[in-house]
Amino acid sequence: MLQDGILKRKENTVYFENKDGRKILPINKISSIFAYGNLSFSSGVVSYLSKEGIPIHFFNYYGFYEGSMYPRETLISGDLVIRQAEHYIDPERRLCLAGKFIEGACGNILKNLRYYARSKEEIRETVEGYVASIESEFSRLDGAETVPSMMQVEGKIRELYYNALDEILPEEYRIIKRTRRPPENKMNTLISFGNSLVYSTTLSEIYNTQLNPTISYLHEPFERRFSLSLDVSEIFKPILVDRIIFKLVNKNMLDDSCFRGEIGNMLLSEKGKKIFLTEYDEKLKTTIKHKGLGRNVSYKRLIRLELYKLSKHVIGAEEYKPLVMWW
Repeated sequence: MLQDGILKRKENTVYFENKDGRKILPINKISSIFAYGNLSFSSGVVSYLSKEGIPIHFFNYYGFYEGSMYPRETLISGDLVIRQAEHYIDPERRLCLAGKFIEGACGNILKNLRYYARSKEEIRETVEGYVASIESEFSRLDGAETVPSMMQVEGKIRELYYNALDEILPEEYRIIKRTRRPPENKMNTLISFGNSLVYSTTLSEIYNTQLNPTISYLHEPFERRFSLSLDVSEIFKPILVDRIIFKLVNKNMLDDSCFRGEIGNMLLSEKGKKIFLTEYDEKLKTTIKHKGLGRNVSYKRLIRLELYKLSKHVIGAEEYKPLVMWW
């Protein structure tokens, strides 16, 4: 929801009302609500959405994630929560999982770069050089003895990745330096907006599992933060956010009217948000043939499957292997 409005409930029907009129929300087809405008609602709406297991994710005026109305957990498993906590408390087991999230993120980053190395002859040698540097940096992960040292490896990999993208993408969309609040240019703006979407989507998927969203391994758990979503999101940022941005930029789907502000303080306009959200929604619905399951699954379902794999790991049923694109 990009516009300001009110959520109202009449019996088992929820409406979104604003100056443009009333729109019925198909609750049976909604898994979560993303509120980018000022959203008002009654306790009756909250009660009904909670009953249906539909979270509302709130974003501020600048498009940054602010928080969620997270329904009461109905699938919670005391045994799984204890196992999650044990994997956090035990340094060796925590390091193992933290490394897995970096492994998945790095694998998908390399997939993106190798695609460009194959498709663009004029930059192939340069991109392959960055691929080699990232692989070299990733090899240092085995020697990391603490989570902060792992984070340093991850940070360096991201830095090399963004430097490579500056060689690949048009000058107008160079990152130069990763900045967040506020993003300093168009590319930083797109990355920040997309990352917030992946974080909140992952949080919605965690709700539909027995995992506790506050117990994490790569990112430090903090009060009032769903840090497990941050962990799992690392794997899906290159798959979802980066590939959507590549499409938007390479197909010239964005123009200056999609951004507001100036260099050094730039955000997406309502038009820009709408274009990005449309592509994001389509990406989540897109299906691929899953090589393990032997059937088509959506990108959104891949997130849920990743969480199921993590659950199996913490209960000792199956070692967790992070998703790396095979397509």
